[in-house]
Amino acid sequence: MNKLIVPDLYCPFPSKTNKHVDVLEKHALEWVLQFKLLPNNSAYQELSDAKSFLLTASAYPYCKFQYLEIANDFMNWIIIWDEVSGLLDKGQQVETIKTLHKRFIEILQGSELIDTDIPLSFALSDLRQRMLEVTSVKWFSYFVRSFDEYIDGCVQESINWVQEIVPDIETYTTLRQATGVMEPLMDLIEFCDNLMLPDFLRENDIIQKLRMMTNKIICLCNDIFSVAKEMAVGDFHNFIFVLHYQQQISLEEAIKCVADMHDREVKAMIDLEASIPSFGEELDVEIAKYISGLHTWIRGHLDWYSHSGRYQNVTRLESVKY
Repeated sequence: MNKLIVPDLYCPFPSKTNKHVDVLEKHALEWVLQFKLLPNNSAYQELSDAKSFLLTASAYPYCKFQYLEIANDFMNWIIIWDEVSGLLDKGQQVETIKTLHKRFIEILQGSELIDTDIPLSFALSDLRQRMLEVTSVKWFSYFVRSFDEYIDGCVQESINWVQEIVPDIETYTTLRQATGVMEPLMDLIEFCDNLMLPDFLRENDIIQKLRMMTNKIICLCNDIFSVAKEMAVGDFHNFIFVLHYQQQISLEEAIKCVADMHDREVKAMIDLEASIPSFGEELDVEIAKYISGLHTWIRGHLDWYSHSGRYQNVTRLESVKY
């Protein structure tokens, strides 16, 4: 059994924290309790220890409290869904997630709640209502599309887990872009900062590439910090394990490889930003705000691991026997 050593990761972006962080902390779990999303005190304590409010306040450091609170509630929804979906009966997991996927999207598209809906569905409906009170229908349609892709990725991940499939590197990389949940979370940059990129900028090759690189950077970082926790519960959807399994290298070598990939991607992202052409003064300001939002997500996510208890319960790795 080898001690897990987390390498230093390159991140030149400054740390930022929303000025409402203390208020957010006081109210961080009220919404979760209101919708009865946690089954017991143990689950409540685990979520409290995760300190997701710190991630939210670091990822969205400039927004008003109303927007910050909605973002934090969605963050907690994602954490709880991740735990709930992982605990579903293995024989029924795939079909259950498919059914919930369909229902979640119906609710986000305005479907009325029914008595058989689960608490997560009621909570999701509340998020929809609160978001649409303060943002445009057009932005919300982008958010729903990203959320749809995320849950669809969860379905494929559950198929792999039930069938005990370790994906190849290319398949895992594509799947991780969805299951990392960064697409809807990056959509929240516009929501929180009151931005709305015009379609031609949203579809711009460089903007799309920067978004994809941010997603990859954060997922690589998460895979490094979460590998022990995930392997302890038999979840091998982690780039470190994929490399360990597919290339027959040690876990230590795989961790170093993923850390190197992370650092190269951050440097490549900075280089790419320098190539963005001018779109006029007004749009250039909007683009700068959006890219700043990508930076604060990368930095805030990395900083969060030094405070959160979510990945601290397992501190050692054991090589997997084939």
